[in-house]
Amino acid sequence: MRGRVGRAMMVFWKARLVILAVPKTGSEALEAALAPHADMAIRFPPFYRHMNVAWYEKSLKKLFLPRDKARLETLAVVREPVDWLGSWYRYRARPDLDGTERSTRALGFADFVEGWLAEPPPAFANVGRQSRFCARSDGSLGVDHLFAYEAPATLHAFLEARTGLAVRTERVNVSPPRDTALPVALRERLRREAAAEFELHARARR
Repeated sequence: MRGRVGRAMMVFWKARLVILAVPKTGSEALEAALAPHADMAIRFPPFYRHMNVAWYEKSLKKLFLPRDKARLETLAVVREPVDWLGSWYRYRARPDLDGTERSTRALGFADFVEGWLAEPPPAFANVGRQSRFCARSDGSLGVDHLFAYEAPATLHAFLEARTGLAVRTERVNVSPPRDTALPVALRERLRREAAAEFELHARARR
């Protein structure tokens, strides 16, 4: 029986590609398919496996700067913002978080979203933002190849062409279903106050 695979940032040297692991975007399934072929897969410590763009450029990028070849390019997958938040909300309702400040078990999805919009967010909604994950330290987009979670065929075609590997993924680490409906007013507020998240996802869809 195969053990549980952790999410990882993966480096493919010959393909000149670094795959960044944006949380809650299927990175665990992608790692299960590709990690055995990667030249480097950083799983631990946890804050390294989910290294964002700014941190990668500051700390690891300088290790991957060959003198006579093209630089390594970055790839990331992003998810529709409401769906992404819903995934986090469902994930944090798991039993091992019961009684902790991070648990969402006793909360409705609207409570979670309102918490996420707060500055700073409470512990249960402190899950970051996809737009910040993909941004350089100056705020500009730092990902060379951006793909939408909802269009895996496009991602797989790119990876197969780039790496020469057959990419087949299965859904793993799926959180139990919960009601993630939002009031119209809160959904509109979310689109206003988190416009960068929706713009990033629209760019990935294009």
